[in-house]
Formats: sequence, C-alpha cells, structure tokens
Amino acid sequence: MFKNKAFLVFGPRQTGKTTFVETLLKEINKRTLTLNGDDADVRDLLAKPNATQIAQLLNGYEVLFIDEAQRINEIGLLLKIIVDRFRNVQVIATGSSAFELSGKVNESLTGRKYEMMLLPFSYAELVSHTDYLTEERLLEQRLIYGSYPEIINKPTDAEEHLKLLADSYLYKDLFALEQVSKPALFKKIVKALALQVGSEVNFSELAQLVKADQKTIEKYINLLEKAFVVFSLTAFAGNVRNEIKKNRKIYFYDNGIINAITRNFNSLNNRNDVGALWENYMISERIKFLAQNQLEAKTYFWRTTQQQEIDYIEQTGDAILAVEFKWRENQKVRIPTTFTKAYPQTKTLILSNKDRVSFLLTPAPLK
Repeated sequence: MFKNKAFLVFGPRQTGKTTFVETLLKEINKRTLTLNGDDADVRDLLAKPNATQIAQLLNGYEVLFIDEAQRINEIGLLLKIIVDRFRNVQVIATGSSAFELSGKVNESLTGRKYEMMLLPFSYAELVSHTDYLTEERLLEQRLIYGSYPEIINKPTDAEEHLKLLADSYLYKDLFALEQVSKPALFKKIVKALALQVGSEVNFSELAQLVKADQKTIEKYINLLEKAFVVFSLTAFAGNVRNEIKKNRKIYFYDNGIINAITRNFNSLNNRNDVGALWENYMISERIKFLAQNQLEAKTYFWRTTQQQEIDYIEQTGDAILAVEFKWRENQKVRIPTTFTKAYPQTKTLILSNKDRVSFLLTPAPLK
C-alpha cells in the first residue's frame, strides 16, 4: 500500500474479493471512499474521467476502493489519472472478469499496478485453517463440492449454492456486458467442457456437438477463461517429432462448479468420472498454489500422436516437472520413456490420493 501504484484484485465471483479488501481497509484505517461499479450512477459519474472531476471526488480521502471495477467503461484511464496525479491516494480495485478490467488496465497501467489473484480456497489455506487430518477426511467432499468460501462456511447448503453460482453468478459479467449473444449456446459449451475435463478439446468436434461454428466456440471459451471459470493447458513440445503441438486441455478452477454444471453430486463410489475429477482437483490446486505464492511457472500437458501422455508439465526456468495423477494406488501408471529420454533433466511424479501433499504445499515437490 501507498507506493504510488494501483492494487488490483482479480478472481471469480463469490471468492471473497470484497470481503478481503474490506478486511484490508480495516487494517489500513485510512479515510476511504468506496464505489461500486454495479451502481449505474457510479458508472455514469466515472464514464469520462478527468483530473478536475477526480480531484473533487477524492477531496479529503486517502484511499479509493472501487468494487466490481470491470463494469466501468474507462477504468484504465481513471486508474492511470489517480496513480499519476493523486500520489497521496491509494486506489484499490476488484474485478471478477479480466476481459474488461485487465485488458484495458494493462494498456494504461504499465508499471503502475500490483495485481493479486484471489481464487477459491486452496488446500494450503484450508489445511492451515483446520489441520491435515481434517482435510484428509474431507477429500471426497472437496472433490465433489469444491472450496468456494460459501461452500466451506455452509457445507449443508453446498448443492443449492453451487447450482445458483453455476446458473447465474459465474456468467453475470459476460451477460451484462453483452459479450455473449447466445446464452443457451454458451451454457451448452460450458456443459460440454465440464463433461470432458482432462480430455483434449477439439474445437471442430465441439462445434459439431453443440451445432455452432468454430469461431464462436473459441470466442466463448476465451471469455470463460477471462471470467476465471476455466483455465487451459497448452501442449508441451520441443524435442520429439510426433508431439502434439496445438491442442489444449481445459480445466475448471473449482470441482464444485463442474458437478453443479453436470448436476452430478453423487458420491465417488457411484460415478465413473473420478479420475477426471481427481485430475482437475490436483491441477487446479497446483495453479492456486503457484498464484498464491507468486511463483512463475509455465504449465502444460504432453501427448504424442501415438497417445503417449503426461497429465501435467511444469517448467520453471530450465527445470521440468512431469506429473501423472492416479486416483487408486494400485492403478498402473508410468511416465513414458519417450519423454524422459527427450527431456533428461525432468523430475517425475506419479501421485495417488494418498501422496498429494508435497505437490500441493511445496514449490519443488520431491521425486
């Protein structure tokens, strides 16, 4: 705070961004002006910002907090003016979608901002709040209901809240900003992605499945990424001739959202997609760990045209980590020798549900 930079908090809806900033403001204990981009009069007031108008608005305040900042048209210009001309004012903004806030902000705020990603609770956060044994006992619940704050705090209402979240809140920004012209098609695409978690996404096949053109499919998936509903891994390629190079695998930031979209909250013993849920859980938890610890790493999957594959590749500088996930300990899984010969510096891991801890709590998990 107070280093002449804007502080931006990104993340999905309902992950506690407003609660986090309100807690932070209590600790700062400075005179604060709070505005909400969901309010039409706030959007009108800030639609065409200028220094004189902002000076009147900020008179007597030390902190400006703009919640749901992605709803304000000229948010990048507004933040730039405040950072450049009102150096005694700390501006904090939250955004539940990157397409408006991050895209326009990046153009205006190069070198003028700090960013923080706030995702659903991570395993590391939960185990520090409770304890290791409690989280072991709750693993099935996490795989089915995920770890949004509301779900952790009110587990008895988890199914109802997740359905509400998946049906409306997650896409609120996309629909409000008219980025989605075909909501019914959009929801079909989301469901199709939820049903094939862990599989490579073939845009052409997906287009045929939902009866849409490929460009629309790509646009809507891009919007889902920018709204922090899903993230993608691209293919790792370099030394092997028959490596797949262009495909993507798409994962959800939270397992509960997958099950809410597919309307499947059955126990793990009564479903055939446990492997996909496990893979999504492990990769999304690793992504959270990297984000929360500000660790720079490139993330991929690997596959050849002969169907040799590795679930997750993490590259940090010259170091490569290759990980295969298996739900059951007796399941036979191995890292392909084609990969280890081509990339001999690789550290390899095969993780079952009994040995996930180091992967979810350690920057460089042990082999």
